[in-house]
Amino acid sequence: MMKEPAQDSRTGSSRIAPQRPAQLPHPTASLGARLPAAQQPQWPVEAERDAVVAELSAAPQLVFAEECDRLRDRLAAVARGEAFLLQGGDCAETFGQTSADAIGAKLRTLLQMAVVLTYAASVPVVKVGRMAGQYAKPRSLPTETRDGVTLPAYRGDAVNGLEFTEAARRPDPRRMRRVYDASTTTLNLVRALTQGGFADLHQVHAWNRGFVTDSPAGRRYEELADEIERSLLFMRACGVRPDGVHAAEFFVSHEGLLLDYERALTRTDERSGLPYATSGHLIWVGERTRELGGAHIDFLSRIRNPIAVKIGPDTRPDDILGYVDRLDPVREPGRLTFVVRMGAERVRDRLPLLVEKAVADGARVAWVCDPMHGNTYQTPSGHKTRRFDVILDEVQGFFEVHRELGTHAGGIHVELTGNDVTECVGGGSAVNVEDLPRRYESACDPRLNHSQSLDLAFRAAEMLRG
Repeated sequence: MMKEPAQDSRTGSSRIAPQRPAQLPHPTASLGARLPAAQQPQWPVEAERDAVVAELSAAPQLVFAEECDRLRDRLAAVARGEAFLLQGGDCAETFGQTSADAIGAKLRTLLQMAVVLTYAASVPVVKVGRMAGQYAKPRSLPTETRDGVTLPAYRGDAVNGLEFTEAARRPDPRRMRRVYDASTTTLNLVRALTQGGFADLHQVHAWNRGFVTDSPAGRRYEELADEIERSLLFMRACGVRPDGVHAAEFFVSHEGLLLDYERALTRTDERSGLPYATSGHLIWVGERTRELGGAHIDFLSRIRNPIAVKIGPDTRPDDILGYVDRLDPVREPGRLTFVVRMGAERVRDRLPLLVEKAVADGARVAWVCDPMHGNTYQTPSGHKTRRFDVILDEVQGFFEVHRELGTHAGGIHVELTGNDVTECVGGGSAVNVEDLPRRYESACDPRLNHSQSLDLAFRAAEMLRG
C-alpha cells in the first residue's frame, strides 16, 4: 500500500516519505558530474595528480566494511540514547607526528577520557579518533601574506608544507600517497595497542605515568583508577573474567575534504555490493563544504560508512531536514551524526529549533557537541587560542538544550593531544595567555592538552549523570 504524503514543514507542500533504496549508487557515478567542490587544491600538474589517484585506487584498503558496519551499530546506540560518543585527536595530523610515542600518547588520553566517562557516568562510550587521515584542512583564505610576501595557504600536510616558502607551499599531489602511508602506520599501531595489553583496564594507572599527575584532574583520575582496580580485583575474586577489560574497540575518522583521495580509496564490498570509503571508518564534512548541492555531500550520500555533518550557528532547520533527506533517507540510526559547533554564546539559542525540527521529521540521528571551533580567538601575540571555561560552557549549553527537549546529548568531538602543550587557556592545571608561546606546537588550531582533556571528561561525566 502506498504511504500517504507527509506534510513538508519546510515548504508546506506534500512529499512522499522516503523509502529504502535497493542499493546506494556507487560513488564513481559522480566523478563525471560537474558539481561544485569547495576547498580543493589547485594541483599544478594534473598528470601527477592522475598518477597518484591511479596508484591509490589500486592500493589495499585502510579500513574494512565490516568495521564500518560495527561502528554504525555502535552509533545507532548513541542515536537511541543508549551510549555516548567520544571523538578526539589532532586538529591536523602531520607527517612528523607518526611516531609510536606521539600516537600512543593520543590514544592513552582518549582511553583515559573514555574510562572516566564510562565509570563515572555508567554509560557505554564509543571511542573514535581524529586519526589516520586528518591531514587536510579547509582555509578561510586561499593565500597567506607575511612581510609583503603572499603564498598559498597551508592546507594540511596532504597538500603542502607548513613552512612559509614558495617550495613548501606549492601543492603537491604526491603528498596524498604519503597520507596513505602515514595512515597505514597509524592504523597498524592503533590496532596493535588497542587489541594488546596496552588497552587492558588493568593498566589504568600505567596510562597516567609520564603525564602531569599533580593537577586536579590527574589526582582525580588516580582516585578513580584506584576504584576501578578494586572493582577488577573483586570480580577476579568472584571468578568473573569479563572479556571487555582486556582490549578496547577503537575507530578512526577524518574530514573527507580531498575528494581525489577519498574517491580513490572507495571500494565495493564483496558481501553486499555497496561502496565504502576505506580511508576511515567515519567520514565527515565541515562548515565550509556542507553545501547540499555540492560534491562533498554528494560523495557522502553514495558511501555506506557512518557519516557526519558539522553544523554551525547559521544552519537553518531547512538545512537539517535537507541533510537527513539526502544522506539518511531511510532514517537509519547510526548512519548520520550532526556535530554541533555553535559557539558558547549561541548554542542555547540556535540549537533547540534544529533538534525540534529533526525530531518532528522522524530523523534518528546522533547529536554531538564540538565545543572547539566556535570558540577560537587570537591573542595580541598572534596565537590562536581557546578558553577552557568557554569550551566547557558550550558543552554545558549543549547538554541543557537536550535535557530541556528530552533528547539525548550524544557525545563530544574535541581537538586534543596527549602532550602537555600550551595552546588552550585555563583548565584545572591553568595555562595562562603568557604561557602560550612556551609549547605551542599545533600545525593549525589550538588543542586541549592531556590535563585539560581529562578535566573535560570529568565535567562531561557529571553532566551525563545529571
